[in-house]
Amino acid sequence: FNWNRIYIFADQNLREMSGLFIIPISGSKEGRHTFNFEAGNEFFERFEESEVKVGSLSVIIEMDKRSSHFDLLVKIKGMVRLCCDRCLGMFDYPVESESRLLVKLGKVWDESDPDIITIPASENELDMNQYIYEYVQLSLPIRRVHPQDEKGNSTCDPIMLGKLKEHIIDEEK
Repeated sequence: FNWNRIYIFADQNLREMSGLFIIPISGSKEGRHTFNFEAGNEFFERFEESEVKVGSLSVIIEMDKRSSHFDLLVKIKGMVRLCCDRCLGMFDYPVESESRLLVKLGKVWDESDPDIITIPASENELDMNQYIYEYVQLSLPIRRVHPQDEKGNSTCDPIMLGKLKEHIIDEEK
């Protein structure tokens, strides 16, 4: 699969877009439109500060366009690779999120509200890169550790856990 190609399904028609994660605003008729994107490793490489460098995500954006605004429902599902906070080993973490973003048409850009943005009515497209990145980050747990197996045991690296136990100071002695 080539992650550099983006396919957008708009009104049941398949279109290939030249820009990544960009929704066309002008020229879209009022009503519902659906945009499908695939995000791979290249997506996360654009964000230098990102802890996530490896992932495979499916992003579906459902847009309900009106004359003065449009309502976006952003659905993200897939997997990202995280570093375990306990053993420092890498593990795959499933991601699934739904977020709503209201986009109003106005005179100037205003992103002061995280759920409602205002863009100039003269804009032709909306770049969703940063929003998708933030929605992925918000779906990750604060404490990132390997999942437990079916018996409830840690799947962390046993060698690393052994080294950690060597350095634990028992204060009861």
